[in-house]
Amino acid sequence: MTEQPSIPGPDEMRASNADRERFAKVLHDAMAEGRLTVTEMEERLDRVYAAKTFGELQPVLRDLPNQVVPAQQHHVVQPQPQPGAPSRIGGRGTSATAVAIMSGAQRTGVWTVPPTFNAVAVMGGVELDLTHARFEDRETTIQAFALMGGVEIIVPPDITVHVDGAGFMGGFGGGRVSNQVGPPGAPVLRITGFALMGGVDVRGPKKSRRDRDRISE
Repeated sequence: MTEQPSIPGPDEMRASNADRERFAKVLHDAMAEGRLTVTEMEERLDRVYAAKTFGELQPVLRDLPNQVVPAQQHHVVQPQPQPGAPSRIGGRGTSATAVAIMSGAQRTGVWTVPPTFNAVAVMGGVELDLTHARFEDRETTIQAFALMGGVEIIVPPDITVHVDGAGFMGGFGGGRVSNQVGPPGAPVLRITGFALMGGVDVRGPKKSRRDRDRISE
């Protein structure tokens, strides 16, 4: 009796170019959500494009919230629901510093905050408006220093905020937003630094007239 050749299991199936591209897309999405650094993504992409079988591809996503299952000889990436507010996280930081020496500096509108941002005001003023900002990573630190000047940081209500700076002959605080807690999965912002004869003020966005009228009703 002639022995029948064994049928390869799912992990032994040869990977196609389409399979590799699906895995690469998951890695790109994970980097944009802050789950992987750029370096980690590039290392895993090298493994993806070098993989010959489906079994060599699977470990690349082992610690990411996605699962890969074989279905009728085809390999399909099944993304799982992501918690929190991923639209706030992802992209490259557009600016890492704001310095105002006897002048002013602003970062407003749509911009991306890197993992560490430095704000320095010396006899000047810095305004950081995060209302419409994105965050490169899930956790961000803003280091603020004010000398006879002021740093104002406007934070939206859908992020978590921790303020722990210090002031000497000045002020460093955020009032009600100092320990603001955002929804699950929201970006985490830590604000630290020092104010000397100056001030670092952390506050929420100003309410529009319509919002104020609604509250008073």
